[in-house]
Amino acid sequence: MSSPPSSSLSRRAALAGALGSSAAWAFGDASKFVPAVAKHQGTWDTRLSGLTRLAWELQRATSVEVRLEPKPLALDSPELFTHPFLSLSTETELPPLSATEVEGLRRYVTFGGFLFVDAASGALDSPADRSLRRELARVLPQQPLKELPKTHVIYKSFFLLEGAYGRVLAQPGFEACVLNRRAAVVYSANDVLGALARDELGGFLYECTPQGEHQRKLAVRTALNVAMYALCLDYKDDAVHAPQILNRRR
Repeated sequence: MSSPPSSSLSRRAALAGALGSSAAWAFGDASKFVPAVAKHQGTWDTRLSGLTRLAWELQRATSVEVRLEPKPLALDSPELFTHPFLSLSTETELPPLSATEVEGLRRYVTFGGFLFVDAASGALDSPADRSLRRELARVLPQQPLKELPKTHVIYKSFFLLEGAYGRVLAQPGFEACVLNRRAAVVYSANDVLGALARDELGGFLYECTPQGEHQRKLAVRTALNVAMYALCLDYKDDAVHAPQILNRRR
């Protein structure tokens, strides 16, 4: 398998530079997609199997090398800067982040990190949805969440999608905090990772509503698009695709 795209490697270097050290390159996962997950005082670990499934699907569908096991990271940990992808999720109300966690997350996304925020409650205006929005407003007060237009590259970073799908369809698309035209934080209230989550026997943990298994298939594609956007950013905006590739990815 080949290494991740060069844009991902350059962003790893930028993140490592934020630490003031080149030591980050000593980690064995430096050339892999790692499904990193933010640890917090709430229900941060309810979608770990969904992250594992995302990494497995990415490995199966692309040439990206992956680590299958999610890697929990504290938001004020220096190791955060060695990973270009980070997931933040909760099923219940997210307790207020500490000042050091807010600053750590702000530095992470400012220096090139990508944060995928997935409200596992699957409902707008739920305690999880409201608290996640509250904390993001503390992290990036000058860059509020805004709806991403359907022309945004995240909807075509791997599959061609008409929206953002998850365990539920609480909202039609993604919202994002944009820094210098980069969607540094992507938000979904649809519980994307919940659609991928499996039990110990391999069965899916949750039903997808209202469209059942067809919706789950689209949720898997949504998750892959998020991962590919985190790795490649906007390179697809100028890419020329062969018709057979487009047909395969549909």
